Amino acid sequence: MTESRDPATHSDLPGVRYGTTRVVVDDRGSFRELWRASLPELADLRFVQGNLSTSAAGVLRGLHFHVRQVDQWIVVSGRAFVALVDVRPLIDRRAERPAVETRELEAGDWVIIPDRVAHGYLALEPVQVLYRVTNEYDGSDELGFAWDDPLAAVPWPHVPSTADGRPITSERDRTNPSLTELVARLR
Repeated sequence: MTESRDPATHSDLPGVRYGTTRVVVDDRGSFRELWRASLPELADLRFVQGNLSTSAAGVLRGLHFHVRQVDQWIVVSGRAFVALVDVRPLIDRRAERPAVETRELEAGDWVIIPDRVAHGYLALEPVQVLYRVTNEYDGSDELGFAWDDPLAAVPWPHVPSTADGRPITSERDRTNPSLTELVARLR
């Protein structure tokens, strides 16, 4: 039950895949299939844990990445500005700067995020995101760097609901190291 919306499904980052689910609506409500193991774009992945994150408008979660885990994000409700930062070429010493890709995802949209691709999102309105992952959480594979790191230079939107226009972040996301520091530790 997926339908693709070209060019929104295209990504220049290797391994990143986008899609959208189809919703069936009638006078009783709606039905949306979020996942089907037989879908070709998901056939090579074995998800072992699912989590639901709820964020108020203006909340930024990220930038995080994993070395041993692939994520699938499905926007359940609301809209999110999603940023992906490919740190693989930095870790492997093939590039000086990471490739960055951003887009807005809305209810029913999904993205597959390969390992070593940092990810974060800014809730443009109240949003619920279902995270499906290929490794169970144990804390040993949770890496992150500053959401506003100048090397990544993610063009985050201005947040009108805060006095300084900056997003609302967790203590962890406010104190993450720079991308350069994190890459040096991983090498």
